[in-house]
Amino acid sequence: MTTHSVSAQKRHDNEPTSVLKALRASGRIPAVVYGLNAESLSVHIDYKDIMKLARTGRSEMFKLQINGSEDLSVIIKDFQKKDGKWSHVDFLQISESQPLRVRIPIEYQGVASGSNSGGVLQHLVTELEVEGLPSELPSTLEIDISHLEMGDKLMASEVKLPKGLTLIASGEDLLLAAVTAPRAVLEANPEMTDEVVPVNTEAQA
Repeated sequence: MTTHSVSAQKRHDNEPTSVLKALRASGRIPAVVYGLNAESLSVHIDYKDIMKLARTGRSEMFKLQINGSEDLSVIIKDFQKKDGKWSHVDFLQISESQPLRVRIPIEYQGVASGSNSGGVLQHLVTELEVEGLPSELPSTLEIDISHLEMGDKLMASEVKLPKGLTLIASGEDLLLAAVTAPRAVLEANPEMTDEVVPVNTEAQA
């Protein structure tokens, strides 16, 4: 697994809005590093650099090089947007030897068999919460749905995760996807149902 590196420069805490605006105008983004029982660290990074990392996935670990010397292992914890562009980033410093619990985006692969016979595929969940070592966390989870027939449902507990990852227990009963009959078929066959079990929102909180 390739570990990417991004350069960052320290900045003062609680800088005025005018300074932050000037940073953004120069192509930099203000950011804060949290974690590992240390005080938070205010930095700024190049906008283009963080956009490249964002495309690899928010769960992937990378190195944040502070002032050209200190290397910190981090992931993107959160970000803020303004006018459609990232305007602030929160990094979480991590230990490469300790498991990490994160939400990873799902990429559904294939075309559901039931869709070919008129069924309607519903994607009900777009990410899963898993736990694993930072080096084993993928940017996305690829889940095959080609086997789903009309009326089939795919639960989180049925998904085979990559080696080293564990599904968080509260998410095992999550309904990820379902293939339902179109409305016209249901009206012609009242004995059929297109009811989909509601997603357990508490499990995703």
